[in-house]
Amino acid sequence: MNSNKITFIGSGSIATALASSVSSKISDKIYLLSIEEEVIESINTIHRNNKYFPFIPLNHNIVATSDISVLKDSDIIFLALPSSIVLNYIQKNKDSINEKAILINLAKGFGDDRRTIIQGLEDITNNPLATLKGPSFARDIINNFHTGLTLGINDIDIAPSIKELFKGTNIHLDYSQDILGVELISILKNIYAIVMGIVDAHYNSPNLRFMVLTNAFQEMRGILKQFGGKEETLFNYCGFGDFGLTALNDLSRNRTMGLLIGKGFLTKDISDQVLLEGRIAVNVFCEEISKKHALDNFHIISELYNVFYKEQKVTTFVNSILNNN
Repeated sequence: MNSNKITFIGSGSIATALASSVSSKISDKIYLLSIEEEVIESINTIHRNNKYFPFIPLNHNIVATSDISVLKDSDIIFLALPSSIVLNYIQKNKDSINEKAILINLAKGFGDDRRTIIQGLEDITNNPLATLKGPSFARDIINNFHTGLTLGINDIDIAPSIKELFKGTNIHLDYSQDILGVELISILKNIYAIVMGIVDAHYNSPNLRFMVLTNAFQEMRGILKQFGGKEETLFNYCGFGDFGLTALNDLSRNRTMGLLIGKGFLTKDISDQVLLEGRIAVNVFCEEISKKHALDNFHIISELYNVFYKEQKVTTFVNSILNNN
């Protein structure tokens, strides 16, 4: 039985689902640190997260709290916050965190400094760092379906503690010391999932879908290598698996965003957070690529940039990426 004390910063769907997975083998309390009073109350009184999984009972050792002091006694801390606020949160509260605790990033996106979350964390904390990414809908995890995740780590010595945490659960890990690559792929796959949604909104063709999917994967490979990631990371759970899930499954927010863009149904009310993250990521990658290479070498992401920032028509986008294949 694992004796590490576990805290999730955040009480959303992925935090709740992963906490549920590990709770059956841990007798100690598992904390969900939350600012949502209604979530805290429902977890602690009826042992359900009524906001995210109202019909799923949670083990009684899952406890929600707003008391940040739980971080001081935690050995493993999962960062289950939106990518845009992770770094500010840790910077503000780093004195409240056990200096030996392993910090595991679950967020998929750039930090507010336009770098990966791990790169930003390396500048503000000396805690051991890891990232956990893979094809993982929270709904499937909490319903105990087997799920593969990639643990990205720089320090191999911290792997056993995390491996032991998930041993015997529905979570299956593979490993990569290319922590930068794991973080980058988790951002890239969301971008290209938007592309797949746009294409599928225009053509219901399996042949075309997988032609574009293949070219998108190749383009992801080129960008990953340019930004310092390793090609082999694409074949971990965080790579091909997560891209496939995000690009081809209608439960994916980014694919759905692409479908809405492609059909012309996108409105500000339903687009803000996902579209904002996509726009930021596309802008960061395109600006960095253009410093070293012509954007034409990565025509899919450059054409998506034109949709986001130059008001290019969606039909022009689809025709452009097809004509470049």
